[in-house]
Amino acid sequence: MRNDHDTVDDALFAALRGMWRAIDPMPDDLVDRMLAAVAMEDLSGEYELLTLVSDSESVGVRGEGGTATLQFSDGTTSVLLHVSTGASGRHRIDGWADGSVIAVRMVHTDPATTDEATADPGSHGRFVFDDVTPGVACLRLVARESGGGLREFRTPQFEV
Repeated sequence: MRNDHDTVDDALFAALRGMWRAIDPMPDDLVDRMLAAVAMEDLSGEYELLTLVSDSESVGVRGEGGTATLQFSDGTTSVLLHVSTGASGRHRIDGWADGSVIAVRMVHTDPATTDEATADPGSHGRFVFDDVTPGVACLRLVARESGGGLREFRTPQFEV
């Protein structure tokens, strides 16, 4: 059941909508851009390039060689990782990212738990994750676009 208070609120909200439409109208292509953005949310993840480079074709990250180099790119941002194994069996990940990367987060999953760690990419895009346990991980980087906006770059999962 509506009362006079609801009618006053409806009129006030209608006046506010009218004011904002006049002062700051919605861009004509906003709906189309939002639909495209949602549709492309994971598209960059699907097109990311994973390259595994090692000293031997048979040596992986967990191989006897103890080191591996991984490269990820989506055409705009590229990340190079060097994974090495320490004497304790834990790993160190040295990374380099091009572009204006301002934050790096590693999501490390094993069957029992999910662990996250952050690293500062520094002014030259170099970052380090020390004392990483073996398992499956992925990186999430936040990059500043040329227009000033922020964009997330996610690597595919890789085994440490």
